Amino acid sequence: MNKLYSLIIIGCLTILPARELELGSALPLGAIKMADISGKDVSLNDAKGEHGLLVIFSCNTCPWVIAWEDRYVSLANEFKPQGVGIIAVNSNEKQFDSVDSMSEMQDHARKFGYNFYYTMDEGAMLAREFGATRTPHIYLFDQNDKLVYRGAIDDNARKPDQVENTYLADAIDNMLVGTKIDPAVTKALGCGIKFAK
Repeated sequence: MNKLYSLIIIGCLTILPARELELGSALPLGAIKMADISGKDVSLNDAKGEHGLLVIFSCNTCPWVIAWEDRYVSLANEFKPQGVGIIAVNSNEKQFDSVDSMSEMQDHARKFGYNFYYTMDEGAMLAREFGATRTPHIYLFDQNDKLVYRGAIDDNARKPDQVENTYLADAIDNMLVGTKIDPAVTKALGCGIKFAK
């Protein structure tokens, strides 16, 4: 195994295992204010839409994020007008003074056309409370602030034209019309969140 490949594997390992929120759980830490790329402090409650909230644990450098983030923007374009709020949360606290600094987040968001909140989770409080371990890691809450879906965006990060299961988009569609979400849990794939300890 070459050195570069070893570094990539190490970077994608989960740093701090945690128990994920169970389906039906209430939105945690909704009032906690976080620094946003806009220069304002925002909370999950601020980001909520009339019909729900999508929380994406993300970052600037993970190859999985980079492969999927065009779909963040597409999902925001489709579902924000339907009353689903969207917020990306960066919990890579080990890297807040380097590749995941606020200025790097702002540059990254501009480069990729982010049209939603992108916040810094100081102390990784939200990631720890959610049990999020990966970037990206998806949590969808309905209009009653109950968790209805968690996991991955779809089944093919690298080849969007070969996606067969649009898990998240299907979950949002079903949530909006009140039908069963199936699957409601999928495996989040990505780089491990870089917890400080």
